[in-house]
Amino acid sequence: MIRVVLVDDQPLIRNGIRALLDAEEGIEVVGEASEGLEGVEVTRRLRPDIVLMDVQMPGLDGIDATRQIADDARLDEVRVIMLTNFGLDEYVFSALRAGAAGFVVKDAEPEDLLHALRVVDRGDALLSPSITRRLISEFVSRPPDVVSTEAVVELTRREREVVSMVARGLNNDEIAERMVISPGTVKTHVSRAMMKAGARDRAQLVVLAYESGLVTARER
Repeated sequence: MIRVVLVDDQPLIRNGIRALLDAEEGIEVVGEASEGLEGVEVTRRLRPDIVLMDVQMPGLDGIDATRQIADDARLDEVRVIMLTNFGLDEYVFSALRAGAAGFVVKDAEPEDLLHALRVVDRGDALLSPSITRRLISEFVSRPPDVVSTEAVVELTRREREVVSMVARGLNNDEIAERMVISPGTVKTHVSRAMMKAGARDRAQLVVLAYESGLVTARER
C-alpha cells in the first residue's frame, strides 16, 4: 500500500486527487493539508510514503516545505512529488535541490499521476522529458560546479558510470542490461553514490551529474 499525503491550498484540487487515488487499489490517501507548514506537520505525524506537494502556496511554499521534510532525519523514507501548473525552471531547480523526487503537472492525465506515484515509490526519480530538457539546457551553459565536481571525484569509475545512466533516465533494470550486471548490483552502486555525494535520492543524483559535467548535452 502506497500511503499518500496531499498538500495543496486549493480544495478542488485536493478533492479531485483524493477521489482518483482512493479509487485505485494499492494507494491510500492518509492525510491532507492546505499549506506548507501544516503539510510538514502532517507528514511528521503520519510518515507517509509519498507527499504530493503544491509548489506555490501562501505562507510556507512547497519548496521550503519540501526542504524541511528532506532535512528531517525521521522522514528519510518519505518522498516528495511536486505538483505544479507550470514546470518553470526556477521551481524545477530549487525543488530538486530541496529534495523533491520528481514533478507532476496538475493537468496531467490521471494515469500519469498514478504512474508517478509508483515510479517514486520504488525509488526512481521522476523527471519528464520537458524537465530533463530544461536541466540539459541550463547546465550545459554553466561551468561545472566545484562542489559537485569534487563529489563526483569521490565516486569509483563504476559508480560514475551508473550515475551517468541514472541522469539519462534509465532505471535499474535498464542499467543492469547495459552494464551486464544484476539489478541488485546497480542498486548497490546507486546507494553508495548517493551516500558519497550526500544525495537524498536519484533526483539529486541527476542534478549532481549535470552540475559536475559528468553528463553533458551531447551525451544525453
